Amino acid sequence: MNVLCIATHPDDESLGCGGTLLRHRKNGDTLFWLIVTQAGEPLVTAEMSAIRAAQMKRIEEAFGFARVVRLGFPAAALDRVPEGDLIRGVAGAVADLSPDVIYMNHGGDAHSDHRVAFQACMAALKTFRLRRPVHRVLTYETLSETEQAPALGVSLPFQPTTFVDISAEIDRKVELMSIYTGEMQPFPFPREESAIRALARYRGAQAGVGYAEAFSLMREVW
Repeated sequence: MNVLCIATHPDDESLGCGGTLLRHRKNGDTLFWLIVTQAGEPLVTAEMSAIRAAQMKRIEEAFGFARVVRLGFPAAALDRVPEGDLIRGVAGAVADLSPDVIYMNHGGDAHSDHRVAFQACMAALKTFRLRRPVHRVLTYETLSETEQAPALGVSLPFQPTTFVDISAEIDRKVELMSIYTGEMQPFPFPREESAIRALARYRGAQAGVGYAEAFSLMREVW
């Protein structure tokens, strides 16, 4: 089975569905990583970009991604990118990789990049655009963004419908997220080890397992 993780920013994959990706790898599935944005100056320095590139390489090797596709759109500025360019970028990658399952950012997150990427992904995944069906499309939650979005009717609250038991993967998930040193900050910052474990524990309690990752099912085709 081909599994594609669409990450608006590098670190979304580890934070949102890292345990699930590890389970897919154990099952012998082929993993792909599509990274929508790239941070550059003046948002980050050249030195910071080099550090992030090295971190991403470690993540790529740790998950065993068969291919990594980088669209290279500007981080924190997706709302200024022509929507057609985003849709074509995602659609081209999906056509090339032919995934059976897709995981992507939730559309109601507080981060504007996540919302814009979600809309572009859903447009790119219209069934009549696809050469072959994508059997499952799910959105994941990312701490510091999903739970920060106000449920005021104008946003899309995250409502989990699907859970993956990551009890055997939770320690490794935390290790991989810790590779992104600049993204992990002391508690009470949400991207912190105890908070990551707490969310997985809570989702596990909802699903009746030790630790879990939660997803919202957008589409399933049998």
